Amino acid sequence: MANEYVLVGTLKIVKILLNFVNQEVLPDLNINEDAFWSGAESIITELSPENRRLLNIRDCLQAQIDEWHRTHPGKYRDITEYKQFLYDIGYLSPRYNDENIQINTNNVDDEIAIQAAPQLVVPLMNARFTLNAANARWGSLYDALYGTDVISEDDGCERTNKYNKKRGEKVIAFTQKFLDQSIPLMNNASHADVIKYDIENGELKITLRDKNTTQLQYPNQFIGYQGEADRLNSILFVHHGLHIEIQIDLPGIKDILIESALTTIIDCEDSVAAVDAYDKVQVYRNWLGLMKGNLEAQFVKGKETIIRKLNPDRIYTSKTGNELRLPGRSLLFIRHVGHLLYTDAILNNDNQEIPEGILDALITTLIALHDINDKRKERIQNSRKDSIYIVKPKQHGPEEVAFTSNLFCRIEDLLKLPRYTLKIGIMDEERRTTVNLSACIREVKDRLVFINTGFLDRTGDEIHTSMEAGPFVPKSQMKESKWLNAYEKNNVEIGLKCGLSGKAQIGKGMWAMPDMMASMLQQKIKHLQAGATCSWVPSPTAATLHALHYHQIDVSNRHTELNSLSLLSNDYLDDLLTIPILNTTLTNEEIQHELDNNIQSILGYVVRWIDQGIGCSKVPDIDDIGLMEDRATLRISSQLMANWLRHGIITKQQVIETLQRMAKIVDRQNANDTEYQPMASNFDQNIAFQAALELILDGHKQPNGYTEPILHRRRCEVKSLQQQNIISH
Repeated sequence: MANEYVLVGTLKIVKILLNFVNQEVLPDLNINEDAFWSGAESIITELSPENRRLLNIRDCLQAQIDEWHRTHPGKYRDITEYKQFLYDIGYLSPRYNDENIQINTNNVDDEIAIQAAPQLVVPLMNARFTLNAANARWGSLYDALYGTDVISEDDGCERTNKYNKKRGEKVIAFTQKFLDQSIPLMNNASHADVIKYDIENGELKITLRDKNTTQLQYPNQFIGYQGEADRLNSILFVHHGLHIEIQIDLPGIKDILIESALTTIIDCEDSVAAVDAYDKVQVYRNWLGLMKGNLEAQFVKGKETIIRKLNPDRIYTSKTGNELRLPGRSLLFIRHVGHLLYTDAILNNDNQEIPEGILDALITTLIALHDINDKRKERIQNSRKDSIYIVKPKQHGPEEVAFTSNLFCRIEDLLKLPRYTLKIGIMDEERRTTVNLSACIREVKDRLVFINTGFLDRTGDEIHTSMEAGPFVPKSQMKESKWLNAYEKNNVEIGLKCGLSGKAQIGKGMWAMPDMMASMLQQKIKHLQAGATCSWVPSPTAATLHALHYHQIDVSNRHTELNSLSLLSNDYLDDLLTIPILNTTLTNEEIQHELDNNIQSILGYVVRWIDQGIGCSKVPDIDDIGLMEDRATLRISSQLMANWLRHGIITKQQVIETLQRMAKIVDRQNANDTEYQPMASNFDQNIAFQAALELILDGHKQPNGYTEPILHRRRCEVKSLQQQNIISH
């Protein structure tokens, strides 16, 4: 659909965006339309050249690194010389004493500052998914266990259409053990033996099967209840800062609700496919619904029409008889796009597209005023500290972080917000940010609330930065690389040294296998042991299960242990600069196996992105195991294949043959999707197939190895054809 622009000052604004802001966002905010757009015009006009300059610096640095590797083959192994070169060109910033860089962020909600818990990331374009994630603050432990592989299906415990009593008994046994460990009773009594819970004089009285009574080992864990003191509906406990609600259905327990995803990142970036003004308005309208508290999604399940809304707060009676109110929803961050992307939703006075990240910052902050300005007690609220939480991804080094902070200052001034109302989360997912992390923190020490590692994007940037150094190891070997081990440790240790503990989140990356929850319970506890206060999970169910880890480990105590063990005196820079170049000869079978795996993954994701506008989904891999895929997974796969093509490990013809063969597999895996367009019927004309081919063949030329330029262009082609078909019919 052709854009219809309206001239506002010197800006040309797509009419649908202008009307959305003027008619849906600005009313009730007491902000004059002309004043807002005039201020926005000044910010866009004055900061856009700086955005462009920073991108030019990226290109210049990459060109110098490429040339150095070409003219100094193998010299990257001499870390001292390689490091000096990176200092000389300005890729590495001066080193700081991290203990002298202490964050001073104020007015941070407890969910970020002091509580440790799972974190969700959800695409904002999909209102239903967004509501599911926002409502994942509380989850049923019974449901999470019964419906996943955490409970084995052996010995008659299969998941069946009807309730399986034997499986249910295993679920109950699991939860009773969890309660005994997290809310222990006196004298080694077990919750399995409880027949009644009562409240007497504000304290919990527990009656066992043998008619004896007992108490909590730690009485302060009991903080509230629902129902009458002698006939309870539920009892509320706290452990390691997280709440546990036992729902009563005497003589047993009806369910266990546990606080799960305390925070959720609402995503405008890697998990969405927003390529034009119409997509952006859909994204912004859903954010408006979240900030006003009135977002709804209607869908049909079976024969029933379901309307999903935001959950209200949970109300209890405290031990002292007063009202106790707990949030019913996750605390929401908003993740903007990176500095690279530009949008034609607004054109400047030279008819040039403007940086999309500036637009995201302006509009999402304006929308968030609906949350922090409305003080009604009964309303659905996000921040109770009047803060706006923004995750800014794909920043390259401290100068780009400083630019973001300056942008936030300008927007705070425009909207008359106190300084540092806009809080920032730094994604540590680009190499130049990793190796300069403390310098990045230094630039935003008064508004920082989050640092987080992201293996997939970080590996994609690792490959692209050193594209000319040589062929990289296969993706399966990357997790054993020296740089990656250093990367995960460096993020936590710098975070602790810079004072994030008790003030901001230190995060870890995604568990990508949503159907493999038993494995997640075995492995993801390592993130807490490493010192992370939050870690990403792919679904509300996964959040409920991962929350169990936060009852096993008190992360605050773990931070104290890490400090007392003097584990924070390391400098990981040399290891971070160790490039994982392949130093063995791979067999033809090993090469083809890696090629098959990566190309199948690329096609499975790209075809949904291009044809259906799905930015994040569970994509079957070559073995039909569902993996969560987004642009970060696409970046690493396409960059590795581009790297191998660049260094002759694979050939162009081999890539094309493998793409064609894998396309048939992907077509089969999507055969039941009525909206799916098969690729194998016409490789030359299929836009999704050609996009996947382009991502590999031209991957070495893409800025920082990002996939967005190709994806956006190809998605726009498909949307244009779809619109033409609608018009012709």
